[in-house]
Amino acid sequence: MSAATGHRSLSRSRRVRIIGLTAALAFAVTMTACTSSTRSASTASSSAVPGAPHPPLDSAAITTQFKQLAKSMMIPGAAMLIRTPDGEVTATYGTTELGGSTPVSLDDHVRVGSNTKTWTATAILQLVQEGKIALNDPVSRYRPDVPNGANITIKELLNMTSGLFNYTETYQMNQDMDLKPQTAWNPEQLVAMGTGLPPYFAPGKGWHYSNTNYILLGLIAEKIENKPLQQIFEERFFTPLGLKNTSFPAIEDATIPAPYSNGYMYTDNVQTLATSKLPADLLAQAQAGTLLPNDQTNTNPSWAWAAGSGISTIEDLATWVKALVGGNLLKPDLQQQRLQDLVKTPIPDVAYGMGLGKLGPHFYGHTGELPGYNSYMGYDPVSKVTVVIWSNLAPGADGLALAHTIANDLIAKMYS
Repeated sequence: MSAATGHRSLSRSRRVRIIGLTAALAFAVTMTACTSSTRSASTASSSAVPGAPHPPLDSAAITTQFKQLAKSMMIPGAAMLIRTPDGEVTATYGTTELGGSTPVSLDDHVRVGSNTKTWTATAILQLVQEGKIALNDPVSRYRPDVPNGANITIKELLNMTSGLFNYTETYQMNQDMDLKPQTAWNPEQLVAMGTGLPPYFAPGKGWHYSNTNYILLGLIAEKIENKPLQQIFEERFFTPLGLKNTSFPAIEDATIPAPYSNGYMYTDNVQTLATSKLPADLLAQAQAGTLLPNDQTNTNPSWAWAAGSGISTIEDLATWVKALVGGNLLKPDLQQQRLQDLVKTPIPDVAYGMGLGKLGPHFYGHTGELPGYNSYMGYDPVSKVTVVIWSNLAPGADGLALAHTIANDLIAKMYS
């Protein structure tokens, strides 16, 4: 998927708050310290799949491009992992704290935002194949309090066609996040916020990224399993896949396991509600270094819950996205349905399915964002290529989803 200047992200606008998927985009300026770790690719034959990256993997060129992009976007710190059958390249850029001296490492934990949705959706799909729930079940069977729930299906929650209002688009939520960042939100409060406002459209008659869908799915999974969502994720995914550095925090827990990178954003949630891009005067100040981003590291992520409060590392995300797309988590027929049954979105070259996106012509995966952190995880099942990027600034000063923008550029370089 080539980078294209000027496309808005599907949930990059602050109105959606937790990123779902993005199109990529453009750059800015400045820098901090950098480190890199590279495992060179071995020379391979030229029998590549058409449209696949051409071996051998040019680790030096990819690392240089990654660092140049991170510098141009004024990111304090970022990490990259690209894994192919011919080798692996990893690199880090910058520091874990703005103006600090601790370099970013591949072991750093970060908040992964809407990548959490892939856990929630996969748990529901595993329940589907176990016969405990059906994709065509009405939501009212599990949540009779949801308005028009008799006409909304589980599948419509999964693929964002329910029409339910996205609670993170409300002024009240964004103001509360600014004024009371340590609030421990109960998921029922989030559902009430979203279902208490008029829907965008009748069920199945449109597409709108809504975090309300995934809060409901998390609560439904808990009801069916009769156990906390944290335990469901641990038993179904984290332990079997060896994701020792991945976690789903309790709603009262605003900490991140060490080592971790701090996360930063410019201005605040209310000021970026209509658009993530800074106004011209503030953008100029950010580029001049006179306007610094705010530290969002310890903001309680409970407002995102099943839609985006997860924590992970770059290695764990790489393991997860390969299993997610490669078919290790679902039976073949359901996995095939997941990869093929996609809904068009407003973003060119991006389609959305049941907690999984098609990101351009080659990659499936997801992206994630909370204030301070942006991440991209993608896997190409044909060429067996994994790409994971994270940044500790979100959104960018110019409104971009930084990790996805970098990923798109690097993928374009590999596949051109």
